[in-house]
Amino acid sequence: MGKRISEVRSVGQVLDSVEKEISKVVVGQKEIVRGILRAVLCDGHVLVEGVPGVAKTLIVKTVARVLGCEMKRIQFTVDLLPTDITGIMSYSPKKGFEIVRGPIFANFVLADEINRSPPKTQSALLEAMQERKVTIARKTHDLPRPFFVMATENPVEVSGVYALPEAQVDRFLFKLLIDYPKEDEERVVLSTNVTIRDFEEFGIKSILSPRKIIWLQRLVKKVFTSRAIEDYIIRIVNATRKKDAEYSKFISYGGSPRASIAIYISSKAEALMNGRDFVIPSDVINVVYPVLRHRIILNYEAQAENVTTDQIIKQIMSKVRAP
Repeated sequence: MGKRISEVRSVGQVLDSVEKEISKVVVGQKEIVRGILRAVLCDGHVLVEGVPGVAKTLIVKTVARVLGCEMKRIQFTVDLLPTDITGIMSYSPKKGFEIVRGPIFANFVLADEINRSPPKTQSALLEAMQERKVTIARKTHDLPRPFFVMATENPVEVSGVYALPEAQVDRFLFKLLIDYPKEDEERVVLSTNVTIRDFEEFGIKSILSPRKIIWLQRLVKKVFTSRAIEDYIIRIVNATRKKDAEYSKFISYGGSPRASIAIYISSKAEALMNGRDFVIPSDVINVVYPVLRHRIILNYEAQAENVTTDQIIKQIMSKVRAP
């Protein structure tokens, strides 16, 4: 028991070092960085929404470097094909038929502006996210482990984009919202941005490795969750499905059992990141918003009154008593 506690505490220290290393390049955005790290520990994927220029690409590039993983970026466009993501069977007179693997074969994949491509192309990525496998020319290939996708959406664009179907959005563990930096943070950005300094000049060190990440993902599953915490999670998700609550008039569909599972595993990761081998109510509270933000489907009445899912979640959390 003592060995396990010391092991968990050392993991918390390592993850603190990871966050400090990332902060050498990424100014502010601590909640976003923490959310991405938490998703990696859960072996999940992240959907990020934010206006252009708030360091979405820089964040995932830095996280990949610090975690010692290979990273590839896919720029989604209207003419992008599924094979541009997965790869193709190619023929040359010298080599004959051979598989040319696409950019999906990487530990970290940045799917930039995923809503710019039609559903057929989006589904190629989403299938790989779920199955961790890709089929090329009738042959199935395993993707590298760990495998993490961060997809970005630009909320500014409304024309020429294809909204992700709600059932597909549910595949993402978290939905994170990147806001503008604070004034003091933006002042630091002016002198440390990658336009002024080359990325390599920051001297980012790799603290983890793919093998260590897989070990951490296994350790997350061993974090203890009491019956009271499990009941708390179930009551939160059930509250999104109620028909008689004050906020119910704004909800078309509440969270599915996948939402309960997502809160369950991500609260374990949150506990581990805080150096604990057991979950407490604050761990659940910290992960509820990114887990439910894209899983509560609002109706037209909510849109007409400018009601957001975050506002609904806040009401729910105020009514569900923590253990």
